[in-house]
Amino acid sequence: MKVTDSNVIRFHLQVLHGITVRSFEKKKERLFIGGAKIFGVPLENLPRRYIPEFGLVPCFLVEACSFLLERIATVGLFRKPGSLPRIKTLRAKLNKGDGCLSTALPYDLATLIKQFCRELPESLFPSELHAALLKAQALPDLEDRTSALQLLSCLLPARSSSSLHYLFNFLSKVSHRCTENLMTSTNLATVFVPCLLPPPNKTEMSEGRLELRVLVLHTFIENPHIFGLHSVKTVPLNQGRSKVKPAVSEVEKVSTSGGRKPLRRSLGLDSFPGVLLFRTCFAERGDKPAGTLLDSPRPTRKDSCKAPQEKQKRDLHLTHFPRFTRSLDAGSSPVLTGVGKLRLTPWGRRTSL
Repeated sequence: MKVTDSNVIRFHLQVLHGITVRSFEKKKERLFIGGAKIFGVPLENLPRRYIPEFGLVPCFLVEACSFLLERIATVGLFRKPGSLPRIKTLRAKLNKGDGCLSTALPYDLATLIKQFCRELPESLFPSELHAALLKAQALPDLEDRTSALQLLSCLLPARSSSSLHYLFNFLSKVSHRCTENLMTSTNLATVFVPCLLPPPNKTEMSEGRLELRVLVLHTFIENPHIFGLHSVKTVPLNQGRSKVKPAVSEVEKVSTSGGRKPLRRSLGLDSFPGVLLFRTCFAERGDKPAGTLLDSPRPTRKDSCKAPQEKQKRDLHLTHFPRFTRSLDAGSSPVLTGVGKLRLTPWGRRTSL
């Protein structure tokens, strides 16, 4: 089951991992405002491209990463800085809307990607989630760490989640070519900590806290497919049912030869309460012997099964209203009549409507 409700995610984080996430206001998506400026602009005001696997991603990020994928074997990509004069010139052209990425150098463009992430008015990882991310990374069990980070990534706003998912997927491809570019996932995480998870104060800049921030990004770079998606295992319906089998009766416990299921023993007609009434009724009236009543195929009279006491209590008797009668015509068939007054006519073919 895919988890999308933030309340359900917070509940799972609290119950499963003991992580409490402070609620933070998600700013509503504002209408797109046209403009050529790229750096220092909110994500919702940037030109974005829809990618089915990730969602709406800024066009600059898509074009820059696509350009660097063709030069992914560059040694020290994202680690070696570019030329500051060239970066300023390139940045000014991009803010004017000039398409100049095709002539840029890999190091210059990699530096611009880091600046783009660092200068966003709203950090891609909201500051309200930083403490929860570090606490999740500090969990002792690997499976719990991954599950908690997955859940926390689902709490991100959609505009930030799609951009981060696309960026981590790109950085994962870069780390797969580490034998050529010498940029492992740890090196990439270390480089992007100031851009994605900047420490808010000097206390968070301690060695231990910085290491946790690097490990958080390292997990997402190594596993970009888990970002923003988490499945909760549901309990099957038959799991909570009792597995105790019903008790076996003493008759069924008796085994027969050949391992076949034993036949049930007949309890006799005397066990049914109505049989004794039938026997008493006919024995008192003398119509038939009580012993031969059940052996005969049909009783001689249909109302003889009624006890005398029961007949006295009833105001109406079946003998006053015969069930079957015949019409005056001898060839007609017996027809079921109504209760006393209504009598159906004999069956015949209808000659008119």
